[in-house]
Amino acid sequence: MKILPEILLESFRNHRGIDIKAALQQLGETFLRSDSFNFYTSVAVITSSRIEGEPMEVDSYIKHKIQQIEYLPELTQKPNDLFRAYIYAKENRLNKHNFLQAHRILTEHLLPEHWRGVYRQNAMVVMEHKTGRIQFEAAPADAVQSEMDKLWDDIEELLRTELSLEETFYYASFIHLLFVCIHPFNDGNGRAGRLLEKWFLSDKLGPVAWYIQSEQYYYRHVDSYYLNLNRLGMFYDQLDFTKAEPFLSMLQKALDS
Repeated sequence: MKILPEILLESFRNHRGIDIKAALQQLGETFLRSDSFNFYTSVAVITSSRIEGEPMEVDSYIKHKIQQIEYLPELTQKPNDLFRAYIYAKENRLNKHNFLQAHRILTEHLLPEHWRGVYRQNAMVVMEHKTGRIQFEAAPADAVQSEMDKLWDDIEELLRTELSLEETFYYASFIHLLFVCIHPFNDGNGRAGRLLEKWFLSDKLGPVAWYIQSEQYYYRHVDSYYLNLNRLGMFYDQLDFTKAEPFLSMLQKALDS
């Protein structure tokens, strides 16, 4: 691996947590129906959007997507963009080109066209949307391209490699975590990072991955989500990934919930 740390992998493998195989089987038996994807994607999209401060309520968005209830465009445009990005991800394999296209889709009503799917060229301080407090300083602008190149090299290697279920969840979580720490775009990073995690899982596990309600779990435990990010430190160049285990454990807990 060029950038994804393996320092916690052995501990992650040996941790007596949930039975991932049994949980995935139960998830597939319960939710994997032709009429389920839109509902559970609607939940994923609006809870991921709520983490970023979008005002639309979860129940209202589900009514909008499932029952075609109309709401004001300023409430639905950005969540609907993210919904279209999830559909795009479901229909396309994960790679750098397709991921940048997904970012273009999900930021249609968030960023000007010339910054959609384009890495930032400025410094970035990450703020917690609920309190407005500074969370950490992301990767320096002149390092974003090289850090993302290394991340994509690792992702491509992992997609070619046969992984155990434990390894799949470990790397999916770490891809999410490292992506958020790099924070490569001017905006839409949180939404894109949670989609990237799910997209990686779907390429490794198949369609059942889209029914893991990770976004909803992060939303319900948003204070822990940001606290676990904060454990690593304030500055990208000084991040301590030995403290990443609480964040990595959240994806498995989402599967269990």
